[in-house]
Amino acid sequence: MIVVAKLKAKKGQEGQMEKELRNMVANVESEEGTLLYSLHRSQTDPGAFMIYEKYKDAEAFKVHSKTPYFKELFKALQPLVDGPVDIETYEELAGLSEHTRPLKS
Repeated sequence: MIVVAKLKAKKGQEGQMEKELRNMVANVESEEGTLLYSLHRSQTDPGAFMIYEKYKDAEAFKVHSKTPYFKELFKALQPLVDGPVDIETYEELAGLSEHTRPLKS
């Protein structure tokens, strides 16, 4: 199961939002069913962030969504976010991974 979350920081709150989101990455590392959790920032808008998440299955995503640190993140983000958080789920159909294909050096 793939989840893509997109959110935008209020002007002047970009650094604090990045800090909160980076902390979340560290917390998620211990989750068994979370296979990938990757934070990104837009190259054209420093206030736009995207999180790409990959879970073993829908149950693993449900477990992730019920953790105390997930709930704490959304509380911390409320005064920082500009507009709604856009969360979409996808079914992975095909892809490559750094484990199946060597990276260029």
